[in-house]
Amino acid sequence: MELIGSKTYKNLAKAFAGECMAQNRYKYIEYGARQKGYKNIASVIDEIVYQEFNHARMFYSFIQAASNDTICNIDITSGYPFRQKWELADNLAFAAEDEHDEAERIYPEYADIAEDEGFSDIAGLFGNVAAVELRHNELFTRLHELLAGGRLYKADEPTVWRCADCGYEAEGKSAFKVCPLCQAKQGSVVIPGIKTI
Repeated sequence: MELIGSKTYKNLAKAFAGECMAQNRYKYIEYGARQKGYKNIASVIDEIVYQEFNHARMFYSFIQAASNDTICNIDITSGYPFRQKWELADNLAFAAEDEHDEAERIYPEYADIAEDEGFSDIAGLFGNVAAVELRHNELFTRLHELLAGGRLYKADEPTVWRCADCGYEAEGKSAFKVCPLCQAKQGSVVIPGIKTI
């Protein structure tokens, strides 16, 4: 089967569009985190934005490899979420739901179709991206839980809190409000256990 004209070809285009849109939605969340002084959360989200860019890049690469000619247009119809507003905690929850949908429903379905149509390499790509999106879901979920629950800079046990700006570390059940070394605000404190892949 030729890739052009297959369901997999259309799914690559939908996945490319979805990853581009996710990248921009998450840029809005990253911007909101910075505006509220959560510099470390913004940095983590910025890493996710770059990962979403690379997912889109890989989908685009397969589309471009399908033809030696210029591809002028691929007609697709698909739904994409437009739920994010300006509340950071809500947006983290929405992002978690979006990533869960991609990881558990959309990309596994696309992988099955690609496999059925004989595109094992593309099926593998969809499967690999689904695994990363599941990690993004877990990360957004955890950030939402911590922020919404007022536990972003608190721990049940003494924890090492590190300033991302200068590297200063202090142990305690809560993070310092202002870094004693460089005077960075609490939003620069690295949240233990929160990192991308």
